[in-house]
Amino acid sequence: MAGRSRQCAGAASSRTLRPSGSGPAAGADGGSPRRGRGCVRAAARSARLRVPGCGSTAGGGRRARSRAPSANLCLRAASNSRPFPPRALSTGLAPKEEPEASVPAAMLRRQLLAWPAWLFRGPPGPRGACALAAEGRPVGPLARRGCCSAPGTPEVPLTRERYPVRRLPFSTVSEQDLAAFERIVPGGVFTDPEALQAPNVDWMRTLRGSSEVLLRPRTSEEVSHILRHCHERNLAVNPQGGNTGMVGGSVPVFDEIILSTARMNQVLSFHSVSGILVCQAGCVLEELSRYVEERDFIMPLDLGAKGSCHIGGNVATNAGGLRFLRYGSLHGTVLGLEVVLADGTILDCLTSLRKDNTGYDLKQLFIGSEGTLGVITAVSILCPPKPRAVNVAFLGCPGFAEVLQTFSTCKGMLGEILSAFEFMDAVCMQLVGRHLHLASPVQESPFYVLIETSGSNAGHDAEKLGSFLEHALGSGLVTDGTMATDQTKVKMLWALRERITEALSRDGYVYKYDLSLPLERLYDIVTDVRTRLGPHAKHVVGYGHLGDGNLHLNVTAEAFSPSLLGALEPHVYEWTARQQGSVSAEHGVGFRKRDVLGYSKSPEALQLMQQLKALLDPKGILNPYKMLHSQA
Repeated sequence: MAGRSRQCAGAASSRTLRPSGSGPAAGADGGSPRRGRGCVRAAARSARLRVPGCGSTAGGGRRARSRAPSANLCLRAASNSRPFPPRALSTGLAPKEEPEASVPAAMLRRQLLAWPAWLFRGPPGPRGACALAAEGRPVGPLARRGCCSAPGTPEVPLTRERYPVRRLPFSTVSEQDLAAFERIVPGGVFTDPEALQAPNVDWMRTLRGSSEVLLRPRTSEEVSHILRHCHERNLAVNPQGGNTGMVGGSVPVFDEIILSTARMNQVLSFHSVSGILVCQAGCVLEELSRYVEERDFIMPLDLGAKGSCHIGGNVATNAGGLRFLRYGSLHGTVLGLEVVLADGTILDCLTSLRKDNTGYDLKQLFIGSEGTLGVITAVSILCPPKPRAVNVAFLGCPGFAEVLQTFSTCKGMLGEILSAFEFMDAVCMQLVGRHLHLASPVQESPFYVLIETSGSNAGHDAEKLGSFLEHALGSGLVTDGTMATDQTKVKMLWALRERITEALSRDGYVYKYDLSLPLERLYDIVTDVRTRLGPHAKHVVGYGHLGDGNLHLNVTAEAFSPSLLGALEPHVYEWTARQQGSVSAEHGVGFRKRDVLGYSKSPEALQLMQQLKALLDPKGILNPYKMLHSQA
């Protein structure tokens, strides 16, 4: 078959790397190899040579050709790999076959939230999108987010019924308000229940508001008029971008007016020399990426939700993502903002200057403010030049200590071309293979790392990466690996990391924690939680951005369990606080984490945050119930 034919590893754009002398990778069952032999060239450990007869590796698109790494490696074409076979886990976290045993009462101390026993029961006789579909009426895919995703699946519970939260004394929307909004935003006022289903439900489908009004302005002036009216009438407003947040910051809790930036999607300017992009807040990140890449630049951030998230929402939540290691946070790459304050004042700080030392840097207040201080309507952001050579290596490591040492070695040997360093544990890889049927390109390992380099000289980068891989394999830090330069193969390797969240969502109910921790303790909490929960959890996994100390701790279960939540919280937050870590590394605070902010912020810091909120939004109408305990 073509998939098993011999081919020269140097001519392949994706290839498998193993220490010299190692044999073919056995399958997960210890039997036959997972893929056919490719072109193997072994050399003595001290040798540095190129595989004879092999040409340069062709990159994708505009990428320049790069040499095969001159390393003491066995190379096999990764295209012959088969899907990673599902296996029973050796951690005792197999799917539960018996009714859940109760978690010890001591674990329930200081439980943060009260959870009704009827948590996942929907109201009888729903009239949402699913009911309409059952009657044969057309329903858009987004509308289905607010209702049952399959027959028999209950509707997402209302947040006000699920959580102990009380509505603040805001006004309710009247017919006169709707008429005023229609004058401000002609054709941009939506009150149809079906149109409001999706905007009322968060991405994780665990929170649901009861807003009856959705506004979609096109300009900052329209946003200004809307907020001025709401400020005068004491109407609460929920700003919303792509609604891809993980902490419930972008959906209403009660009946707040949803102010969507979806129609504010215009690029205002782009400077081809400086790489400075100015655009409206509703531009989708992936579309901006396409726009600047056509002009030989890239966006300084990249997220798994890039196909839906808005740049304004990214800035409002100070999103991190996959390029943080190379380009830093949005506090550094955002040059200016246009923000509409609660009373309708338009604050124009939309500068395109790299240096401006004239007083307070006001834009920084709104980066990460999650729509509680103002509504971001336009962004000026610095885009770096598009790399001409991109390489991705996917490696297996025998332990977390080796993962850390690989990262340290990687920084020292790759230096300025290192653009990403991600890690995941074995359980993550098993779930990606089981639920998404993605092939593992390397043999089974306790941990995996994904390394990306990006630079301007393909030959230089390939030589540095080859030297690093030779050292890592020779020293035992890495036991197996594959490398890709072709854009298609690069995306395939990135999918193993980016789609972990999707695989987890298919595994059951997911408890998610987004933590910043010292690197040497980063994985300890995964082991701790795994031991603490035992058979009460289905899976406990750890993955994330090792390059910036960001761990995504995820726990899956067959269904939501108050006792399991009690075992996790506040234990996870207390453990993080003892390490001087952060309870939210990049997802923000939103509605879910406002009660645990004190684990990462001092009382003095929280008081100052409250004072800033009262100064900029004295009536508390902007995104109430989020981040801070609101006072109307």
